Amino acid sequence: MAEDAFTEHRPLLFTIAYEMLGSSTDAEDVLQESYLRWSAVDPAVVEHPHAYLVRIVTRQALNHLRAVRARREEYVGAWLPEPIRTAPEVSDDVILAESVSMAMMLVLEKLSATERAVFVLHDVFGYTHGEIAASVGKAESTVRQIAHRARRHVHARRRRFEPRSDATREIVERFLHAAATGEVQALMDLLAPDVVQISDGGGKAVAARRPITGRCDVARFVLRVIRNSGAATQVEHATYNGMPAARFLTAGELDWLVAFEIHDGRITGLYGIRNPDKLHRADVVRPLDRGGHQPWKP
Repeated sequence: MAEDAFTEHRPLLFTIAYEMLGSSTDAEDVLQESYLRWSAVDPAVVEHPHAYLVRIVTRQALNHLRAVRARREEYVGAWLPEPIRTAPEVSDDVILAESVSMAMMLVLEKLSATERAVFVLHDVFGYTHGEIAASVGKAESTVRQIAHRARRHVHARRRRFEPRSDATREIVERFLHAAATGEVQALMDLLAPDVVQISDGGGKAVAARRPITGRCDVARFVLRVIRNSGAATQVEHATYNGMPAARFLTAGELDWLVAFEIHDGRITGLYGIRNPDKLHRADVVRPLDRGGHQPWKP
């Protein structure tokens, strides 16, 4: 049945769409559009549903990405991907965890739509250039050139990545304790000298409009935010985008969350999301999948 095939591959299809779009809301829209197209096809004439579905989702995601790019250029303040809550075991697959990390998603935003699709499908999901060519409507030789160009751009901008672990969670716990108690030196000791803090309020919640860099400025910003958040704020630990994260709730409602980038025992990046449009689905744990290296037969 068509529905059974789509359900079987849904985690893979969602992961592809999310990595291409940086938004779970947009990814869900793409999956809905793709399912409607899939349900209109006679399954008897589709020899390889996996390849067919990936091709549909890729094309729909490309169309969607080109449409939303203009809106993102007009975004108020810094833009961050819509966070997705992930199971802790996502960190066991380092390639998958890094590919959905906040830092990598921001790097992917710098690519053209076609470059992003080619990079994601080849370097994350392991599809061949020939397989990708059928999805993006390009010659295989052209896809090879695009892949080379995209990989060069990504490697020039990518940040060091360390997936969530017990050690990184302990660092986050120490950081939150130091921030809550106002222990400035303890806070500074946990921050890398070149740490970057990015806040996304989307013009709908109070947030820093520009990235904050450097240990001293980030520490001052964090202490000010914690001081203004009030004693009623509840903090929960979680995993978002394969990264250790903290959820800040007021009166039981998620007010903001912060994902932490950590390397060599220091926090190198803080990604704070306060835009309510990006938090309304943040409680849902998203199953992610790279497809188990399934062969793709056109």
